[in-house]
Order: sequence, then structure tokens, then C-alpha cells
Amino acid sequence: MTATPLSILDLATVEADGTIADAFRHSVDVARLAESTGYRRIWYAEHHNMPSIASSATSVLIAHIASQTSTIGLGAGGVMLPNHSPLVIAEQFGTLAELHPGRIHLGLGRAPGTDGATFRALRRTYEAADAFPNDVAELQRYLSDELPRTAVNAYPGRGTRVPLTILGSSLFGASLAAQYGLPYSFASHFAPQSLKAAIEHYRSQYVPSEAHPEPYASAGINVVAADTDAEAETLFARAEVDRVRRFLSRGRDRELTFDEASQLVDTPAGREIRGMMQYTAIGGAQRVHDELEAFARFADVDELVTVHIAPTRAEQLESVRIAAARCARS
Repeated sequence: MTATPLSILDLATVEADGTIADAFRHSVDVARLAESTGYRRIWYAEHHNMPSIASSATSVLIAHIASQTSTIGLGAGGVMLPNHSPLVIAEQFGTLAELHPGRIHLGLGRAPGTDGATFRALRRTYEAADAFPNDVAELQRYLSDELPRTAVNAYPGRGTRVPLTILGSSLFGASLAAQYGLPYSFASHFAPQSLKAAIEHYRSQYVPSEAHPEPYASAGINVVAADTDAEAETLFARAEVDRVRRFLSRGRDRELTFDEASQLVDTPAGREIRGMMQYTAIGGAQRVHDELEAFARFADVDELVTVHIAPTRAEQLESVRIAAARCARS
């Protein structure tokens, strides 16, 4: 039986006692390991004003990782298009595509990827999200290989046909991806509620396009893989506390300690945060393989976007390696 292809979402997470430079070095390590062990591609997400996430300048980070690897696909998962001009994104990713042919992918979301104050600092308005469908179509035109028909064209960009994917956690993204005949990726690693409904809607409403005659869906899933099932369970318990710590530290003068966060995991806020991790594959190689395949069947997706949430750098790399053992079965 062919295993479902695996990708990785890497947020370039900054550890409490680490630096942003450390996070970037770790991202290179993850990419090289993923490339050597059979992952299809790595995604980097745009977030702003979050001290624990260093992937805000997505295209710049992709350029760095591409220079440190040779074959693995690299993409934005995603660029929050309302934050940007479609022309600028076409130029950025067109440049990447010219430098690294066949390796660059572009996922697009309509959320700001940040808080209200930061969104205003980006010099955007909330009405920009309403233009998302038109902005996607404009971006497609800039990246197409049609002859220029307007006074404005993307150079680099035109003719690169960078593959686009619509990201989402609701029926809106599913509807748009289906209408435009584009791949769709659901953010079930942190927003599990509408997964089934969104994928079903996407497949049932899909309008074939020249580039994508058939629908192509992917979904996010957290992964904690270790040498044994018991060790993975222990790591996941620590990962839950760390997730609560990170979320509840936002807006504070200092980050919560692990012990302080441990006291909050069973509060209403803690339970809500832990609920975001509903879809998590936990275990040794065989159990993780089984849980990932079960999730792929349940979600009815063609690709899994794995988010390795073990607490430390070394444990994350080991999780990437162990989960990749299933890639060898494909």
C-alpha cells in the first residue's frame, strides 16, 4: 500500500533560551534531514509580532533554506495575501522560482497572521481581506505565461507558473480553491473543527482547471514520534504544557515558566488550547505510521502536512526522522 506523501510545516520556532539565529540554523537542519528521508516539501508560515516564531519574512527564509538544500520542495504555508500587493508577491516568488526551478510553491491565506495593532503597522486595512479572491486571480495572472496584456507585469514572475495552494480553516477557503481549480490545504493542526466539512465541500464543488484537472487536498497534523510509544506519550504531555505556555504568555511582560504553565493546563483556557491539538499522531514508528494513515483516510486528503511539536530541537529532529520511516514504505 502506498503511503500518503508527507510534508513539514516549520515555523522556525525560537526556544525560550535560544536566539532567532539558532531557530534558522535548526530550520536548515530540519530541511536537510527532511530532504534525505523522503519528505515531499517544507512549508514556512507568515506570522508577525510573535517572539517565538521567526518565519515572518517567508520568502527570505525560503531563499536561505533553498541555498542550503538541493531537491526538496519549499513553499510558503503561507503568505497572508491581504498583507501584500499581489505584484510584490509575484516578484518575490518569481525570483525564487527562477533561482530554484521546480522547487518553489506558494500557499495563500487571507488571515492577517497577527493581531490588530500589528496589522495596522503593516499599513493594511481589514477590508483588504475582502479582496482576497480578486488578489489571488491577479497573482495568477502575474505568474502566468500569457503574453502581457496590461501596463503592469511581474519581472521576475511572469511565465514561472509558481504552483498556488489556497490555505484555510473554514469553508471560505475550500470554496475559493474549488472555484479556481487550485489545491487546498486545511489547517487542522491548530483549527480542527471544520476539517471534514471543508474537505468534503472542496471535493464536491471542485471545478477542474488546466493545471489541476483533479482536486488535491492536504491537511495539517501534529506529530510526536519517538523510539517507543511510551516515550512519545511523555513528550506529548510536555508539548501540551509548552503550547499552553506559549499561548498564555502572549501580551505578558515575561513568558510563563514551564511550572507556571503546568498549573494552567486544566483551566478553561488551557483546555481550549490543548483542544487545538486534537489531531496529533503520537508513538513509535509503527504507531505513528498507522495514525498518520488513519488520519489521511479520515480527512480524505492526498498529502499530510506534519508539524513536529516535541519540546526540544533534538527531539523534533528525531521525530522527523522516525516519522520518515513510513516514507520508505511508499
